[in-house]
Amino acid sequence: MPKTDLFQDAPPSPSSGTEPTSGAEPTPGGRPQGRRPGLPNRRSRQDSTKGTVAKIVLLGLVDALAVYVLMMLFLSQSWGALAVSSAVVLAINWIYLRKGGLPAKYLAPGVLFLLVFQVFAVLFSGYIAFTNYGDGHNSTKDDAIAAIQLTAQKRVPDSPAYKAAVLTKGNDFYLLFIDPDGKASIGSTGKPLQEVPDAGTDSAGKANSVDGYRTLNFQEIVANQQEILAITVPVSDDPADGTLRTADGSSAYEFKPALTYDAAADTFTDTDTGAVYRDNGKGAFADSNGQTLTTGWKIDVGMENFARAFTDPSLRGPLLGVILWTFTFAVTSVGLTFALGLFLAITFNREDLRGKKVYRILMILPYAFPAFLSGLVWSGILNPQFGWLNQTLLGGATIGWLTDPLLAKISVLVVNLWLGFPYMFLVCTGALQSLPTELDEAARMDGAGPWRVFRSIKLPLLLVSIAPLLISSFAFNFNNFNVIYMLTGGGPRFADTDRDIGATDILITLVYKVAFGQGTGRDYGLASALAIIIFIIVATVSAISFKQTKALEDVNS
Repeated sequence: MPKTDLFQDAPPSPSSGTEPTSGAEPTPGGRPQGRRPGLPNRRSRQDSTKGTVAKIVLLGLVDALAVYVLMMLFLSQSWGALAVSSAVVLAINWIYLRKGGLPAKYLAPGVLFLLVFQVFAVLFSGYIAFTNYGDGHNSTKDDAIAAIQLTAQKRVPDSPAYKAAVLTKGNDFYLLFIDPDGKASIGSTGKPLQEVPDAGTDSAGKANSVDGYRTLNFQEIVANQQEILAITVPVSDDPADGTLRTADGSSAYEFKPALTYDAAADTFTDTDTGAVYRDNGKGAFADSNGQTLTTGWKIDVGMENFARAFTDPSLRGPLLGVILWTFTFAVTSVGLTFALGLFLAITFNREDLRGKKVYRILMILPYAFPAFLSGLVWSGILNPQFGWLNQTLLGGATIGWLTDPLLAKISVLVVNLWLGFPYMFLVCTGALQSLPTELDEAARMDGAGPWRVFRSIKLPLLLVSIAPLLISSFAFNFNNFNVIYMLTGGGPRFADTDRDIGATDILITLVYKVAFGQGTGRDYGLASALAIIIFIIVATVSAISFKQTKALEDVNS
């Protein structure tokens, strides 16, 4: 056999760059004409150019928005937020302008949103739980002093009348005054008086126009009287100098603070009663009888919010009932939805069942509707006076499905069962179809009946894969805000508390009501403390449950 050179007739390697391009003519030296080796073709260069332009445009838009945000933070003197935002902007530009680092380019947006909407929100909520942040306690002490001086005002006796006109600029209303000395000034809420020597006047000497502003006629004043009557024009930057207000849009009077502030003693004195209000150490000014001024300031209170949750008479009793009902609601909802979903999954998993695809589609229809919308629909169906259930099916009965505490709880569980069983049906159907049929056949050959096969073989194997989903379903129902709030609003309300807490409230709806002022004003500090309690409860239950799930896997392995 003759010796053969293996590389003599071998075709050129596709990666060597020496193959002729389509339609290339050989050169006199034998080298084919075409694209030079190692250089990108024209189309790849065009794609690269387009990508670079798109990156520059998008990054330019982000930087433009960032510059605007940074300017606003600088003007508001929010130095901490300004420093963090500047660092983030620089990091984004460094990631996307440098060569390489492709994974960072993909991960940066997700990590940024995670930090802003998850990590920051959790940390901020944790911080608020240790403060008195809420209505009347949402700023600094200096802001509280200024607000008290501005709001606690009364008309100065024998105050001279100022001729006034109502002007508008943009979406804001302004008052134009002529004082008794004939000097024209203009101002608005939060904008102290500013002299306007070139103001136009009418035949009676009343100022009625200023360049850049539009004067309102009588009909426009009547149409916007609520906004105009609410205008409080500071006389100067010092709140103690008082304000000017109008009651009819044509004349104004002086108002002075009813509480005078002594900066040296850090006290407010009521000019009518002589009562003295001092800093009580709890973010408010209080007199000797414990009466506090409405406006206070935010301070750190330590564990006080957590203590209030279990010591406040108006909250302690209802809170314990809400905690018990929350556990009952979550556990019962998981149990009922799993039982019904598993039953239907087994029923429609028979191979000899005709039309089971249609049945399965019908079973998951409740899962396709938004939960909050379904809650509103069921609220109408179960309405005691006008609901379809009472009026149509029960012949005009007046059963309080949503007003009786026990029936309201049953109604909530039934509606949540209707909403939740399709999810369990899908999960159990998938788990059943993944089980090996050999186990079922072997058990039947050993004489095991259907119930014995299900209880001893199928159910344990199903729980191994479904148990984590049951835990997540418990956590979801523990915070199932939509069904409770849209169906019953947490009612019917408890009679032994002045707070808006009801028989079907769970912890998350209670947190919402505390945070957003349902009955007793907004108390973000207490709401954040309750949110931390919810986190601790759910985390503890989940950790114990996952530990039991691992033990179940070890038993079945």
